[in-house]
Amino acid sequence: MTVDMSQFYQVFFEEAAEHLANMENLLLALDVESPDQEQLNAIFRAAHSIKGGSATFGFTDMTGVTHILESLLDRIRNHELALQSDMVDVFLRAGDVLKEQLEAHQSGTEADPAGATAICAELNRFAHTEKSAEPPPVAESAPPVAEGGAYNVRFAPGPDFPQRGANMDNLVAELGKLGVLEVLEDGAKATQDPVWRFYLATSAGEEGIRELFDFIAQDGELSIVPEGGAPVPDSAEDGSYGFFAPLETGAEDEGYGFFTDVAEIRQAAQEAEQGFGFFVDITPPTAATPPAEEHRAPASPGRRAEDSPAVSVARTGRRENDKVAVSAPSESNSIRVSVEKVDHLINLVGELVITQAMLAQNASRLDPDVYEILQGTLSQLEHNTRDLQESVMSIRMMPISFVFSRFPRVVRDLCGKLGKQVELKTVGEGTELDKGLIEKLSDPLTHLVRNSLDHGIETPDIREAAGKPAKGTVTLRASHQGGNIVIEVIDDGAGMNRERILAKAKERGIPISDTAPDQEVWQLIFAPGFSTADVVTDVSGRGVGMDVVKKNIVHGMGGRIEIDSAAGMGSRITIRLPLTLAILDGMSISVGGEIYIIPLTYIVESLKPQPGDIKTMSGETGKVVHVRGEYVPLVALHEVFGIASRHTRPEDGILVLVETEGKKVALFVDELEGQHQVVIKSLETNFRRVVGISGATIMGDGKVALILDVGSLVRLSQGG
Repeated sequence: MTVDMSQFYQVFFEEAAEHLANMENLLLALDVESPDQEQLNAIFRAAHSIKGGSATFGFTDMTGVTHILESLLDRIRNHELALQSDMVDVFLRAGDVLKEQLEAHQSGTEADPAGATAICAELNRFAHTEKSAEPPPVAESAPPVAEGGAYNVRFAPGPDFPQRGANMDNLVAELGKLGVLEVLEDGAKATQDPVWRFYLATSAGEEGIRELFDFIAQDGELSIVPEGGAPVPDSAEDGSYGFFAPLETGAEDEGYGFFTDVAEIRQAAQEAEQGFGFFVDITPPTAATPPAEEHRAPASPGRRAEDSPAVSVARTGRRENDKVAVSAPSESNSIRVSVEKVDHLINLVGELVITQAMLAQNASRLDPDVYEILQGTLSQLEHNTRDLQESVMSIRMMPISFVFSRFPRVVRDLCGKLGKQVELKTVGEGTELDKGLIEKLSDPLTHLVRNSLDHGIETPDIREAAGKPAKGTVTLRASHQGGNIVIEVIDDGAGMNRERILAKAKERGIPISDTAPDQEVWQLIFAPGFSTADVVTDVSGRGVGMDVVKKNIVHGMGGRIEIDSAAGMGSRITIRLPLTLAILDGMSISVGGEIYIIPLTYIVESLKPQPGDIKTMSGETGKVVHVRGEYVPLVALHEVFGIASRHTRPEDGILVLVETEGKKVALFVDELEGQHQVVIKSLETNFRRVVGISGATIMGDGKVALILDVGSLVRLSQGG
């Protein structure tokens, strides 16, 4: 039975990405002066798992890098090589190369081999370093044996074995270093088809044994069975009987089966050994056979042996009554589901919400007696629909730690370039938000953190001269506030220089008053091409970052961005985002015969103006309304969208005061209709982009209501 290896690629890609992320985090947390042994072991295991998986799937470029990396890590964890800070830098760069190679294999392209060649050369430079001057004391006796650390090893190489450049004497010597070794069968004495059998008691575990055979053993030549386990039947004879079940399969029963053919049994056992499933060898019982045995299947690529599913074999006195109890993989608290499936489910639930709203609205038109009978059921349906909607939406929610986790590396690398000392603190990493926002938030936050490091945090000598600690602090904080998620980037640096920003604004011809409030001055840094840097570096100074940040957050995610800063004290940049891009709470308003939705997060208040509150600034189009001591620009929606309105004078209608980006406008509407939770549909995807509109939704009566783009309307009121 042949196996299509490509069906397992995605599992390897996901697990390898997790191992790389874990390895990077561990390297960043490593204390070079006094490294923690458990951390070193975990880093080694991550590299070893990637090497094993990549070798299994034939990704030789990744195998080559991880082989050298793993060897170095093994020497470090065994105290044969002293850890150095520049080693950590190279290990991190090796992780970057592996990420590029992984992404190339995932996309079906080829990674640039120059990067792998360069990093292998750097790693090899450390490989030739002399051993540490103070190795730990080694006991004279044989290495200690871990629990259950005894194995029966069988190696039956093919006829091309002498051409592989391997030396069996050296291999036996290396096996002896792992623990207590006994050679049960010496293949060198065989005249043909040599077979080596060993008994090895070792604390290195199955992974450590397989490591020695990685580059000399081919598929089907090696079997390693824990003492007391059921041996893999490489030498199965006629009359053997076995069962194979894959760990993952595309069809319900595909791949499962009982085999009596010798060739099929051997093939199934080899596939189980490679981690594609588990195999149970059922043989006629003998007097020496215990009534039941426990056998742990070999680990799948990238997975530790202790994580593999257990297989229990129960044998009876008659072969026709043999029973096989194969336990399913141990229960996990998570499953992998494609984003497309989740999005489709969310879309269907959105349609259900719309249908429920239609049903409720249509039922209200029935005879009151009939409606009273239905009302209780409809209320229960609405409650259940809302619960279902919230549950389905929670599937897309992810902790913001997925974004925060990349910044320790960013801070470490930039501090090295800038000659600064910075401690990164993260607060609220478990705060959840929509996966779509997680993906869009990464780049803006990267720009903000880089700016804090370059423009905000001072060099150690300047900080000490100002009476500050030499090491600065950058804090990333996330929290929920109402229906929003709030993300803050805080630094204790020099703060923003108001005079310098104003001077740069005037130099660029940006109109701004010297008496403008601080909030208005700080917003100038988001102007396209604006930068206060004197020198352009590879970190910043080109003025192409902050305007992109604002565009992504405000226009791409429907959020807001605010800045607070004090000279000598530092800065705080606050981002406010909706929890999801799929659903929003909004206020429905009517203009003429049309219904529009205003997102609640932008609404400050609604009011009925008095005639004396409306002032004309210049002509008929420059109207403002006086609200609590300030004049707010007035935007008549019927004029913006070119529709006939029931009211043409603001004092006859309703004004809805909205605020975004620190600016307020008053939207002139006919009536307030009510508050709704609406499912957002993309207008641009289904129709085209419309100025002042961010999306659409379907109301309970089946009609389409447009969702207002408040930010666009604010800019429109200012002539933008």
